[in-house]
Parts: sequence; structure tokens; C-alpha cells
Amino acid sequence: MAIGTVKFFNYDRGFGFISNDAGGPDAFVHVKAVEAAGLPGLNKSQRISYALDADARGRTIATGLQHV
Repeated sequence: MAIGTVKFFNYDRGFGFISNDAGGPDAFVHVKAVEAAGLPGLNKSQRISYALDADARGRTIATGLQHV
């Protein structure tokens, strides 16, 4: 699992981004992944562990979110 920091998350728009501590591109995070994890939302600078996957558009997305 990757560990990173929430750069941005807007619950109303339904998405945000997490920067990976190990470097590389930011991971897109969709509100459905947040809800699936049982989290009320994500806050800027919050530490998160997550799995990296790819969506249909080829973007790197975060799934399996957990508080660190």
C-alpha cells in the first residue's frame, strides 16, 4: 500500500488528489472510494494509505483508503 498526503479533496465535486510520499504522479481519488472506505471525507494534509490502480481513462487512482 502507498502512503501519501491529501493535496485537495472537494466532496461536492466528488474528487481530489493524493500525493505519494514515494514520489511519482498524484493519485486521483473519487468520492466513491472515500465512501467505500467508510470515511466522511478527506481533509487537506491528511495522511492516507491507499492502493494504486488505473481507471478506464488510464489515470492513476487511489482505492482501499485507510487513515494512517
